[in-house]
Amino acid sequence: MKLKEIVALVEGKVVCGEQNLDESVEYAFSSDLMSDVLTLRITDFLLVTGLSNIQSIRTAEMSDLKYILIVRDKKVTMDMIELAEDNDMTIITTEFSMFKTSGLLYNAGLKPVY
Repeated sequence: MKLKEIVALVEGKVVCGEQNLDESVEYAFSSDLMSDVLTLRITDFLLVTGLSNIQSIRTAEMSDLKYILIVRDKKVTMDMIELAEDNDMTIITTEFSMFKTSGLLYNAGLKPVY
C-alpha cells in the first residue's frame, strides 16, 4: 500500500517526508513500547505509535525505519521533525486511536509484522 493511500485512509496529515508518499509499505506494527520495536527483525514496516517524542524517532533510526504514523492527535515537535528529515523519514499524524488506525490498516491489506 502506498503511503499516500495510508494518509487518506486514516485522514492523516503529513508532517514531514512528503517526498516518500509514492513509496509502498507491506507491513505495520503498532506499539507505544519502543523496546518492543527494537526486538523486531524486519525493517521495512510502518510504525504506528502514540509515543510522540524524540525517543520514537531515535528508535526508528536505530531500526532503519522510514515510516511513522502517530495516533491520538499527538503533536510532533520540531526536534522530532529535524531528526526525521535528517534520516529521510516520513511522519504522518492522525486523530484516530491506535485501535481504530490498526483496524483500518489491517482491513485495507497491510500485514502484521507477526
